[in-house]
Amino acid sequence: GGGVIRGRRENKLQKRMPREIITLQVGQCGNQIGAEFWKQLCLEHGISPTGVVERDSISEAGDRKDVFFYQADDDHYVPRALLLDLEPRVVSGIQNSAYGKLFNPENIYVSAQGGGAGNNWASGYAQAEKVADKVIAMIDREADDCDSLEAFVLAHSIAGGTGSGMGSYLLEQLNDHYPKKLIQTYSVFPQPEDGVVVGPYNSVLTLKRLALHADCVVALDNTALNRVAVEKLRLESPTMAEVNSLVGTVMSASTATLRFPGYMNNDLVGLVASLIPTPRCHFLMTGYTPFTAARQEQAGVRKSSVLDVMKRLLEGGNRLVSASTKRGCYISLLNVIQGEVDPAEVYKSLQRIRERKLASFIPWGPASIQVALSRRSPYVKSVNRVSGLMLANHTQIRLLPERIVRDYDRMRKRNANINHFKNQGGLFADGFEEFDESREVVRGVVEEYKACETPDYINYGADDDVDLGGPSKY
Repeated sequence: GGGVIRGRRENKLQKRMPREIITLQVGQCGNQIGAEFWKQLCLEHGISPTGVVERDSISEAGDRKDVFFYQADDDHYVPRALLLDLEPRVVSGIQNSAYGKLFNPENIYVSAQGGGAGNNWASGYAQAEKVADKVIAMIDREADDCDSLEAFVLAHSIAGGTGSGMGSYLLEQLNDHYPKKLIQTYSVFPQPEDGVVVGPYNSVLTLKRLALHADCVVALDNTALNRVAVEKLRLESPTMAEVNSLVGTVMSASTATLRFPGYMNNDLVGLVASLIPTPRCHFLMTGYTPFTAARQEQAGVRKSSVLDVMKRLLEGGNRLVSASTKRGCYISLLNVIQGEVDPAEVYKSLQRIRERKLASFIPWGPASIQVALSRRSPYVKSVNRVSGLMLANHTQIRLLPERIVRDYDRMRKRNANINHFKNQGGLFADGFEEFDESREVVRGVVEEYKACETPDYINYGADDDVDLGGPSKY
């Protein structure tokens, strides 16, 4: 087949029970991305920065606000979100912004010492361990308020101290306390020149947890984000907020089918299951088109067709991760197309893409692009008729962990800066096995993605004692 279309049959489904998602934003990067994500969600659901729905706006929006928000006693909407950090700067910034009143103050944790984790995974992990009871109680309270909790989403970066160390600790705890719930992350990978001396150590330790305890990792990196801001948004020197809003756009687009439900993909589990046929290869890349920035609303307007959008999604320039897909192959590929679209137009586009062999797939599975059609938010006027998000599982995503392991090996050989970790005690009190073990897990992910490119991947690991990552949640 040339692709699978997931169509739209409205209204029957809006009666379905909400499947709520709790968001954890951890560390500087996680909270900055999170802030942009909530801005975007508020816009799309007609919710003001203080959580009030403009009553006269749209009575029959048919949206499900309750996936990401709940209503307080006075009817205003509150995000199902926890804002966690070990230093106050970014969270204070959010609290003092126009959106400061949106969040539940009980769901904000900033370390009393406020010294941060000093870009050290071991420090972030140890500090999280000390306040575990408090943070887990916050998570449990939020989970108890859900009718049918489906998933946790973690936003963080992997190379610093808090997003990596505290993020890692939380991944372990979530997996422990909520073994049946889906865990998805938006994980920002480092760029070579980002100046964190022990970045490769932090990243390898975090990647182990992402490999073992997350079900789906959406990989992003600063190099690609900055490139997209400069090239696609035509911003000479994009601000931090503008770069982060790209991530907010992708996070909101990837949940569009949950919030504006149609016939299929109304839950995250279904969406993720279609992208991750084997449990350990769960690192996804994303692309989006067309991007628009607040300060150049008109610059990117052009005639947009489904074919045009689907072709652009396969181009490297619209991808938010620095891994070329010229080599390797797609394990799976889902395009979420937003806008008023005729399914016939989608079929034709899929046909054309197949004829032109624009995407090469694994030899051992179905070679099809899946398409989910999503309604647009009635609250947001879009200048483009069609926009699209690509979520793809591609074997070249291994370039990211591969690069990190290479940098890690260079440092580990000389034991450079290793005392930063020894001084923290905890996991490193008796030695550095944790490092070597983490490296093995990350190498395992890289090797498995390589094996995916071979026709006999189905038998991969059959002879070895390969742990396939626990029971599936799908």
